[in-house]
Amino acid sequence: MRKIKLGLLPRIILAIVAGIVCGLFFPDGLVRIFITINSLFGNFLGFIIPLLILGLVAPGIADLGKGAGRLLLITALLAYCFTLFSGFFTYFTCDFTYPWLLDTAETLTPLGEEEVKALTPYFTIEMPPLMGVMTSLILAFTLGLGMSVISGDKLKGMMEDFKDIINVVIMSVIIPLLPLYIFGIFLNMTNSGQVAGVMGVFVKIILVIFVMTVILLFLQFFIAGLVGKANPFHLFKNMLPAYMTALGTQSSAATIPVTLEQTIKNGVRPELAGFVIPLCATIHLSGSTMKIVACAMAIMLMSGMEVHFGQFAGFIMMLGIAMVAAPGVPGGAIMAALGLLQSMLGFDETAQGLMIALYIAMDSFGTATNVTGDGAIAVIINRIYKGRES
Repeated sequence: MRKIKLGLLPRIILAIVAGIVCGLFFPDGLVRIFITINSLFGNFLGFIIPLLILGLVAPGIADLGKGAGRLLLITALLAYCFTLFSGFFTYFTCDFTYPWLLDTAETLTPLGEEEVKALTPYFTIEMPPLMGVMTSLILAFTLGLGMSVISGDKLKGMMEDFKDIINVVIMSVIIPLLPLYIFGIFLNMTNSGQVAGVMGVFVKIILVIFVMTVILLFLQFFIAGLVGKANPFHLFKNMLPAYMTALGTQSSAATIPVTLEQTIKNGVRPELAGFVIPLCATIHLSGSTMKIVACAMAIMLMSGMEVHFGQFAGFIMMLGIAMVAAPGVPGGAIMAALGLLQSMLGFDETAQGLMIALYIAMDSFGTATNVTGDGAIAVIINRIYKGRES
């Protein structure tokens, strides 16, 4: 018999459904077993997050700085500006729509306060991290920038090996266990009577984010058309094959050949497109930023936490840098963002689990938004260099 391999998204969906169904009849003793598993996995996540940031961000920054020139600088700044624009656009849109759309006062009790039952794990094992998240970020920036300046390859080789180890941990441990983790979260929420409110909010958030991605792409191509003196609708139409490919692959890297071909059709010189598109596949994350900001705000409102602009402004600016480290795996961006969610927004284990579930449920839309926006950036870069030559 031929084995049927399910992708991460179908497994997450099955885990959510199974958690809801099993939560209706599982006895408390059995539920506590999965709560114990979630406690251990959550502690492991807390331990690995600073190492994940160090192992992914430092080599990523070093690679960006290698052979840095004006084109690299302009492209990186433009990609970062697009990512920041996406984050702040999402914040203000959600700040306007969520209070009346989600109606959280009626849908959820605070996630950390279960009124019906307060089940605890049978046991827990403390796994204190080697360093704090901000310490890890600062160390990663320092090492990354240093490696981009010095000529030595020993530290760079060691960090590349460390990055490979982190990627193995993500692919072989974290990603395979995520469905079980999500199952435990929804099992516990169903058992405590909270799941109906959560699922209703999930559906609304997904619809809001889909509408926002359409608006964001229109704005990006309107800017590109204005700068490049081209029809924005024609530019966007040419990028649709890249959008559809990314929906299927859930990978910016796997979509590069299609994105490159369609970008050239938009009049971008092949040599420029060949530089900008692969680079932006790593550093331009407008769609991922939109999903994380929108989901984080919703979960904070669901949890009864206060949402402040100053708090999110710093989070968005750090997120645009930290996600450069996102590995080329489904859900990689949310893995890189977990540390910031914990340290800057105060997310606990349950909130992080909900973030992972929500993010992966919309992973295709975020990736498609990222790669389509890459085409807009390439058009702008092409116009900048045309202006320099004339």
